[in-house]
Amino acid sequence: MKKHSYVGMDCGDCFHEICVLNAEGQVTQRKRLANTREALGAFFSGMAPARVALEAGTHSGWISRQLENLGHKVVVAQPRAVRAIWDRDRKNDVSDAELLARLLRADPELLCPVRHRGEAAQIDLLMIKARDGLVQTRTKLINQVRGLAKSLGHRLPASDARTFAGKARAELPELLQPALTPLLDLVGEISERIRAYDRQIEQTAKERYPQTEALRQVSGVGALTALAYVLTVDDPKRFQRSREVGPYLGLTPRQDQSGKMDKQLRITKSGDRYLRRLLVGSAQYVMGPFGPPCGLRSFGQRLAARGGKSAKKRAVVAVARKLAVLLHRLWVSRQTYDPQRGMKLGETGVAA
Repeated sequence: MKKHSYVGMDCGDCFHEICVLNAEGQVTQRKRLANTREALGAFFSGMAPARVALEAGTHSGWISRQLENLGHKVVVAQPRAVRAIWDRDRKNDVSDAELLARLLRADPELLCPVRHRGEAAQIDLLMIKARDGLVQTRTKLINQVRGLAKSLGHRLPASDARTFAGKARAELPELLQPALTPLLDLVGEISERIRAYDRQIEQTAKERYPQTEALRQVSGVGALTALAYVLTVDDPKRFQRSREVGPYLGLTPRQDQSGKMDKQLRITKSGDRYLRRLLVGSAQYVMGPFGPPCGLRSFGQRLAARGGKSAKKRAVVAVARKLAVLLHRLWVSRQTYDPQRGMKLGETGVAA
């Protein structure tokens, strides 16, 4: 058998700590590298093909792709799953790198490997994440304007975020205009830029990702959610069954079962936070006053009718989980979605 060396990388924003083990588990090299493509290329290009382990993070995507292009096999560890690293009394970057290498040598599955999306998908996803940054900034500005007006006894009219600037400007007392008008102008400008992003997302989905059309058959799923879903999952064949998408996106409950005790716990919230938030938003629309009658809505209403603490919230999360499964099924099967199917049984709604 060909013997490999095992490399653990503790990735930092400025530097990486490297630990190299031989096939027998002995440390053969420790190295600190600058966090640049040139430094990584110079070090790993002179090394025989090795197994490399690093934790998922800001830089893990491009680093893993660069090392794979150099002939190495890279395992990206899920940080939340590797408790042995961060739950120690004596934790430092050097020992973290060694522990990653030893876990990789023992069994790569101990690292709960994650798979990064392709570079093209990541670039397109940046547009969606940039839009989300503007939405969050607009929300903070609107809340600030409302709060400042309230501090002087004025309540601005209820309004959708997209039309807030115009309606608030019309109702703003003259006394507050010098202080708050610049903020309203900024809110209006941000709304314009968000609309520009929406047009760009619509065009990108239509021209480069035609598979999003199959996902948009479901009420409550627009171009933004469909494109974010396709770009985040990247390759639908990575899941053998559509039901595996729910746990992948952190929409399944945690488990703590022992003997007769089986606790009801919150969802894991692992995976992509932004896509999970979009799916929950779509589920809220399905369950809301404007959601059309469909199998998903019927399924959620039956869960909510059970009552109990936070029954409506649990139902929304359950609908989001079923929606994630349904979108994957529509993607791989390219079948027509029948919203009426499952009205009584809570089926997925994919036509046979």
